[in-house]
Amino acid sequence: MTASAVARRMALCCRQLAAGGLIAGRDGNLSVRIGKDRLGADRVLVTPSGLIKALVTAADMVEVDLTGRPRRRGRRKPTSELDLHLRILRHRPDVQAVVHAHPPTATGFAVAGEEIPANLLPELIFVVGRVPIVPYGTPGTPELGDRIVPYLEGHDALLLANHGAVTMGRTLDQAWIRMESLEHAARIIVAARSIGQPQPLGARSVERLEALRAQARREKDA
Repeated sequence: MTASAVARRMALCCRQLAAGGLIAGRDGNLSVRIGKDRLGADRVLVTPSGLIKALVTAADMVEVDLTGRPRRRGRRKPTSELDLHLRILRHRPDVQAVVHAHPPTATGFAVAGEEIPANLLPELIFVVGRVPIVPYGTPGTPELGDRIVPYLEGHDALLLANHGAVTMGRTLDQAWIRMESLEHAARIIVAARSIGQPQPLGARSVERLEALRAQARREKDA
């Protein structure tokens, strides 16, 4: 996929996240690797700072390297959460795209200091995996990046205490799907609790789903 095509897909993702209520106003940000330059350095497209995401266009995306240095002159500045994205991309070479949003129900779990149960929904286990809560770090500062690094290994989604959520993927679509699936699962669990006591899957069923998830990852690595 060309850089232009990736930028268009990023703009579409922003619009859809806004339409689905997973972000509001200027909230949320995305990053996607778009290949390497002639010297072998990664090129990354990120969403711009300060724009209403429902109105962002492909032309608004900003290209940087993994140090955060702009690669081209443009009229936009990169997202204020640039450090968060670059920390993930530097520590997880397998991750090609990152989505940061504020999905209301999933973020509600993070505000309450409660992890989303990992033994209730097969789709959550298989598509997203376990989702730990990262201790609070001030948004837009290196403190938040420092907080997330210990949680990156083995997780493709994180709740950020009192802040929001981050999902990762081998493609933008995969990271995007994981964000929507995370919020959808959170809503189902809250609905189940309003009806009665959620019934967890058996340990063997959870183990099988986790094994299938691990197998799918290995097959994509092959």
